Amino acid sequence: MQTSVSAPILEVHGVTKRLGNVQILKGINFKVREGSVLAIIGASGSGKSTLLRCLNMLVVPDEGQIIWQGQEVGWVQHNGKLCRQTERELLRYRTQVGMVFQSFNLFPHMTALENIVEAPVMVLGRSRDEVIPEAEALLAKVHLSHRTHAYPHQMSGGEQQRVAIARALAMKPKALLFDEVTSALDPELKGEVLTVMRQLAAEGMTMISVSHEMGFVKQVADDMLFMHKGIVCEAGDPKIVLSNPQTPELQSFLQRVTD
Repeated sequence: MQTSVSAPILEVHGVTKRLGNVQILKGINFKVREGSVLAIIGASGSGKSTLLRCLNMLVVPDEGQIIWQGQEVGWVQHNGKLCRQTERELLRYRTQVGMVFQSFNLFPHMTALENIVEAPVMVLGRSRDEVIPEAEALLAKVHLSHRTHAYPHQMSGGEQQRVAIARALAMKPKALLFDEVTSALDPELKGEVLTVMRQLAAEGMTMISVSHEMGFVKQVADDMLFMHKGIVCEAGDPKIVLSNPQTPELQSFLQRVTD
């Protein structure tokens, strides 16, 4: 969780996205401070997940800028001309901005340890012997040392999601994006995953989390955005915004999620 004033590590300016005839994002603006936790809330269809995918260029915005550590993402100067970044260049960016999805996306034929080791070896070209001790330490970090050699089908949803978090951490990212990572889990398993996320926040990991867990948002997030129909309706300190919602849209949303 943010403990001191720091420069933005990520800036989003005027981001729009249309899918077919539907305008999903309608000019999104915000900044994320290094070491802080930003929560994005809103009803299904409000544009939260599309926004998150735009942040690491899985979805390319139609307009606007995403600036990471002072450099615009998605474009690069070549011989005085502005050109689209290649997939290789975007991959370098994505190693710094990891993403954890609602569906765990683990390789079913690999153990927990092998799932974590794979990307640092194949993408970063690191030695397997060097990565394995780090992967074991990450499994301990997410409280899964006892599942090192378990396959995904042998693990609960909460365990699989914690392996997915460890896998993202194995790339040594500077920020993590979480896309409703507890929405497919029952309450007990949600708690396991949220405990790990709280731990990461306390350690100063920059995090952007799309979430319906209002308790987590209030307790852990430094800032929040409430999205409705592709725009940011309210933003600020979640303890203040959620306690005194100003718009009918946020009032209605909070009534639904707390009923």
